[in-house]
Amino acid sequence: MKKLSLDYISREPNQITENTPLLILLHGYGSNEEDLFSFATELPEELIIISARAPQNLGFGSYSWYTINFTADAGKFSDIPEAISARDLISSFIDEIQNEYKITPEKTFLLGFSQGTILSYAVALNYPEKVQKIIALSGYVNPELLPSDLTLKDYSKLDFFISHGTVDQVIPVEWANKSPQFLNQLKIKNSYQEYPVGHGVAPQNFFDFKKWIEERI
Repeated sequence: MKKLSLDYISREPNQITENTPLLILLHGYGSNEEDLFSFATELPEELIIISARAPQNLGFGSYSWYTINFTADAGKFSDIPEAISARDLISSFIDEIQNEYKITPEKTFLLGFSQGTILSYAVALNYPEKVQKIIALSGYVNPELLPSDLTLKDYSKLDFFISHGTVDQVIPVEWANKSPQFLNQLKIKNSYQEYPVGHGVAPQNFFDFKKWIEERI
C-alpha cells in the first residue's frame, strides 16, 4: 500500500502501456479496501485495479467516507460538508493514480458500492473530465453533492452501469431507480439493472458489470 491522498491496495497487470485500463474501487460505509478488492481475481487481467480506503476510521477495520448521523426517530442523514470534502479528496486521488500510471480519463473506470457509489456519482458529475465510465452499485444520486448548474459541464463522454437490489434494506430501490431518469435528462448514457437481493452484489450482478467493463476496455 502506497501513501497518496488515500491509502490503497492494488493489482497490476504484467505489462502497463498508455492503453492499459484503470479501475478504481470505492467501498461502502463501515467497510474497507479489502471488500471490493475481492472482485479483482475475477476481473480482466489487463486492468490496473486500485481499491481505496476511506479516510474516516470507525475502528475494527471499518472506515467511512463521511459521517452518517442517526437520529432518535430512526432517521439518518449525511454530513454534507464531509461528503463534499470526500468527493474532492477522491478527485485528487484519481489525478494522482492517473499520473502515477500515465492512464487517461478515457481509460479510467470508477466502481462504487453504497456510500462509494454516492460519491462516484458526485465525482463524475462534478469532474466529468477525470473519469468517464462509472459502475454504480447499490447507491443513489445525492443532489447536494452536485454542481449548482449542471448545464455548464460536458457530460457527453460519461457512461454509467447502475444496479440495485429490489429488497435493499439500507438504501431503498426507489432512491436508485430515479438515477436513470436523472441521467437521461442530462443525455448521459446509462444502463440500469435490478436484482432480487438486499444491500449487496448478486452473482448475476457481478457477471453483468464484468461484461459491461469488458465491452469498454
